[in-house]
Formats: sequence, structure tokens, C-alpha cells
Amino acid sequence: MVASKEVIASTKIAGLAALDKLATEVIAIDLSEQLVLSEVFLIVTGANSPQVGAIADEVERKMTEAGQKPLRRENGPEWILIDYSDLVVHIQSAELRRYYMLDRLWNDCPVIKLDLEVDEKSHA
Repeated sequence: MVASKEVIASTKIAGLAALDKLATEVIAIDLSEQLVLSEVFLIVTGANSPQVGAIADEVERKMTEAGQKPLRRENGPEWILIDYSDLVVHIQSAELRRYYMLDRLWNDCPVIKLDLEVDEKSHA
């Protein structure tokens, strides 16, 4: 089993929103074959706490425009988790990403190639 097309489409929306706010290290992990509640983890890095917040706000805004409302949002000083049930978005500072190593924790799961392209004009 692989993540559904609908969840992958939502993951792309969230990934593009994160990139719009200059997130780095954007990776989507397919958890659909694991015994977890979500199909996909989207993990992104923000440079600092304000950027982590800005990324999360943009992800929520773009997902809301697409008709997706989060079930919950949790946060700490340098991380935010947004749960859309089948998609969970993890936004972390670089330091916390190295500490928690979610990428490595789930390294036996396939990575979803998202092919995200950011509109460079929006960053000019």
C-alpha cells in the first residue's frame, strides 16, 4: 500500500506553503505500510523560532484554502506539529531536527518525491 493520491496532493500543498516561507530540508515520508495513524509525515526545517511559526501559519492558511482543517496544532519554542489526520506536518528548527532525527527514525519508510517548485517572483 502507498499513500493515497489525495494525501500526496495535500502534502504537496503543505510543502509548497513551507517553501514559500523559505523552509529547508523538506521531506515527505510514506508511513502507509506502518502501523501508525497517519499516511504521511512532512518534515521541514525553519531557521529560527519566528520562521518556524511563519511556516506553520502559511501551511495552515494554504491547507485551509484547499478545504483542509487541522485536527490539532501543538508547539514548543522551536517546533510546531500540525495534524491533518492522514498528513502530519512537523516544522522544527535545525537544532531540534538534528536532535529528534525523525528522518532517521522512519528511514525504513519510502520517501515521497514531491517535485515542488517555488515561484521565485514571490521571494523577490
